[in-house]
Amino acid sequence: MRVDFPNITILGGGLLGGSLAMALAGTDHRLRLWARREETVRAARDLGISGATDDLANAVHGASLLILSVPVGAMPSLVRQALEAGLPAGCLITDVGSVKRTPHQTIPPLLAGRGVHFIGSHPMAGSERNGLEAASADLFFKSACLLTNDEQAPAVSAEALERFWQSVGCRTSWMSAADHDALVARISHLPHIVAASAARVCLENPDEGRFGGGGLRDTTRVAAGNPEMWAEILSENREALLPPLRAILADLQDIIGHLERGDQQGACEWLEAAKHRRDLLNP
Repeated sequence: MRVDFPNITILGGGLLGGSLAMALAGTDHRLRLWARREETVRAARDLGISGATDDLANAVHGASLLILSVPVGAMPSLVRQALEAGLPAGCLITDVGSVKRTPHQTIPPLLAGRGVHFIGSHPMAGSERNGLEAASADLFFKSACLLTNDEQAPAVSAEALERFWQSVGCRTSWMSAADHDALVARISHLPHIVAASAARVCLENPDEGRFGGGGLRDTTRVAAGNPEMWAEILSENREALLPPLRAILADLQDIIGHLERGDQQGACEWLEAAKHRRDLLNP
């Protein structure tokens, strides 16, 4: 079987990094999973990730694919450290961050003249749970993975990276970093804000939540995600996020107007439009 990246290094032992390491277990890749904390390394080894280490030089030695699985704001510093620790020329760097313009602005300048390229990746796979303890080998199965190549890294590298994500079960698509950020602002970041707002309003008295049904739990589920992580994501993508956020406020004003006027037909049409769009969503 063809192996595009014989030596894979994942920097970051959280949900995505740990899940990816588990998905690659038993394949023909030499795998290293790096984490800063020794307890994370021990937990990874307990999960069967034998290549877990807190030694960055050991982790990046001979790497052909380096995957950044850390917060977007931490990526440039970690790339500098990886280069200083001996990341070899010819290595391809990618990431799993949910914002793409920032990595494309900050990482490629660090790679100039080093024979190392960067292509962005965003596997749309996650959970409201966080950390290595939530990792799963099938997390990426049937998930979309959005790829960005704004600096036009060599086509051979782009094709190999696409095959890599497909090998762990992803459906891949290519777009620019700006188009990516606008898309995820609407389909991922805005829904998180809506879920968080619903939790804040609907569960003003948390004890009343016990009377709620599945709708309340489904609508607010992602609001249980890590607040620090999500605050960083929303801030990083604020330029793309503000227009759809304003649009949803205007849309809520529409239903408020129907209710204030006692316009049941208008309210029904508002709900019918929502149902039609939701029904078109793939199961």
